Amino acid sequence: MDVLHTAIWVDNIEAQLDFYCDGLGLERTREFDLDGVTNTYVAGESTAEIQFKHDGTERDPKPAGIDHLAVGIDDIDGTVDDLVEHYGSEVVEGPRTVDEKDIRLAFVTAPEGYVVELIETLED
Repeated sequence: MDVLHTAIWVDNIEAQLDFYCDGLGLERTREFDLDGVTNTYVAGESTAEIQFKHDGTERDPKPAGIDHLAVGIDDIDGTVDDLVEHYGSEVVEGPRTVDEKDIRLAFVTAPEGYVVELIETLED
């Protein structure tokens, strides 16, 4: 068994793709239409994907029940600065170092209010 993807509804797919692909470095992996809904996927180096569902209607999606999505990155400080400056992200927490896990992390907002945890693995 394996985790394959997480699906979230979005109103503005272009804002999502700008944030996740240009801002975080993920890649658009596939897209298809089913029953009037466009499904667009992004992924990083693993096989797990984030699926954005959009149908052109104003749904005003709320991230109810979703605490955050997590993405591994290489440069947390530079990425947070870039997301705030270029994508209007708000810093919810961090960046901070978690010594016992040998990581740095931060939480920022994505378009439409979802929170994204950014995790940088530190080198020894």
